[in-house]
Amino acid sequence: MSKHAPDHHDADLVLKLYDLRRESVMRTSRDTINADFWPTSAEDAVAVLSADHPLNRAYRQTSTYWEMVYGMAKHGIVNTDYLLENTAEGMLLYAKVEPYLRPMREASHPRIFQNAEWAAKSGDVGEAVLQRFRDLIAARRG
Repeated sequence: MSKHAPDHHDADLVLKLYDLRRESVMRTSRDTINADFWPTSAEDAVAVLSADHPLNRAYRQTSTYWEMVYGMAKHGIVNTDYLLENTAEGMLLYAKVEPYLRPMREASHPRIFQNAEWAAKSGDVGEAVLQRFRDLIAARRG
């Protein structure tokens, strides 16, 4: 249900989302998840859901932020392609957990990452961005 074409409201919203990413707690959480969260099994992915896991706070901060952002696209608040062209970082987190969604949903909530999943499947841009991160993850694993 994405907006058909971006307009100045989309640009304003994407700039505001960028500003929110720069807030100190959010920046630290993003940096931590981007650098330190590389699950290689369902157990790794599910473990971060536990409140006593060292990455749990950063994971919650980051994952809920990106779910909110992609929910805006899903509900037609912002043009999906424009959003993904300018704020693709959330697709990195989604690509990291994508192979483990089922066990994560079983362990936590059946709707976690539903908006990121929708954005990734929303069209050519979403699929291309997700594939770029899948390739990055595969290359990192060797």
